[in-house]
Amino acid sequence: MSLEALRDPGPDGIFPARLPRPVPLVVDVGFGRGELLLWLACAEPERAYLGIEYSGKRVLKMARRLAKTELDNVRLVQATAESAVAELAPASVQGFWVNFPDPWPKKRHHRRRLLQPDFVRAMAERLVPGGFLEVATDHVEYAEWIQEVLPIEARLECRTAPLAFRREPPARAPTAYELEWRAQGRSAHYFSYTRRVDGEGEGPKGSP
Repeated sequence: MSLEALRDPGPDGIFPARLPRPVPLVVDVGFGRGELLLWLACAEPERAYLGIEYSGKRVLKMARRLAKTELDNVRLVQATAESAVAELAPASVQGFWVNFPDPWPKKRHHRRRLLQPDFVRAMAERLVPGGFLEVATDHVEYAEWIQEVLPIEARLECRTAPLAFRREPPARAPTAYELEWRAQGRSAHYFSYTRRVDGEGEGPKGSP
């Protein structure tokens, strides 16, 4: 799918008519090998799933896997996360998954990290009120970075407060990467945020 299709015709035009309108869109940012994306699409067939991946090889492999299934609620785009999210309309996304992005550990490379304030702001602007943002990393120093960046965004509220993150993963299928580091005894950091809801008495919408 082309990057431009995210803007015109947009999600309502690229997903099947059987889904509700506006399309209940969830975005997997950097889907990698695609295990989580497939699991989510199977578990929630009434939601639309957009997988963003910069690697053309991974997009091709995932497209071939999808072709062997009957899933019609997944679309893939090969692009940077920043450029793809920028094409989405404000308040059009129910949730974002960002699992184990490259930590770029060297200080001179920190500017390449995905979770910069501007990108967090872009995701927050595109979330519906009550929409979710789930972020995971196994890199301690990157976790410290994320712990500083996410609270800056005023539209977001931490769902694990007073804890900054949790050690236990959310209720979802583990990625192959997670299984590898679990076997090595490594721990991870799971951040869970929601787009603030205007008004009182309204609960989160679109939670995973």
